[in-house]
Amino acid sequence: MATIGILAVQGAFREHADVLRSLGSDCFEIRNARDLGRPMDGLVLPGGESTVQGKLITDLGMGDALRSMIRDGLPVFGTCAGMILLAERIDDGHVAHLATMPIAVRRNAYGRQLGSFSATGSFGPLDGVPLEFIRAPVIESVGDGVHVLTEHGGHTVAARYGNQLVTSFHPELTGDTRVHRYFLDMVSGRRTAAGN
Repeated sequence: MATIGILAVQGAFREHADVLRSLGSDCFEIRNARDLGRPMDGLVLPGGESTVQGKLITDLGMGDALRSMIRDGLPVFGTCAGMILLAERIDDGHVAHLATMPIAVRRNAYGRQLGSFSATGSFGPLDGVPLEFIRAPVIESVGDGVHVLTEHGGHTVAARYGNQLVTSFHPELTGDTRVHRYFLDMVSGRRTAAGN
């Protein structure tokens, strides 16, 4: 059974835990730097307010440790705000947070009128995946090695870079578990490679 740590300083962390537990994973909440010392096979950075989450990560002394764990290969899944935390560049001038993934993102890309909406699309080889957008960012550009998984309305809204998976949308809110299964397959692949 995989153990997944979920950043729980703000945002939709409980919803991710519910989905991952339904798929047989053990989950725990990361609320301070001490929690990062617990063994984990994967990490989730949930949706919420990226500016608040980024400030809390810094204030709680978690930034360097999280950055190091991700760069050392820990599988990480960032949704919405989590994607912004991982991005190397934020196009509206905000300072990057963890900056481990070579993507540029634009926050609140759909504006106020379409602040929240639902759609359906593909996710890599998967078809008919529900896409739940809530004041969503989009990926404006990707660097070398980034694999685009989902596009919607001419924008990249899901991508993978090695051990890092990001989505603009919220699969934890849809009842469709396939995106989380994809992440758990990433986790399983790393555990197998490590002989665990």
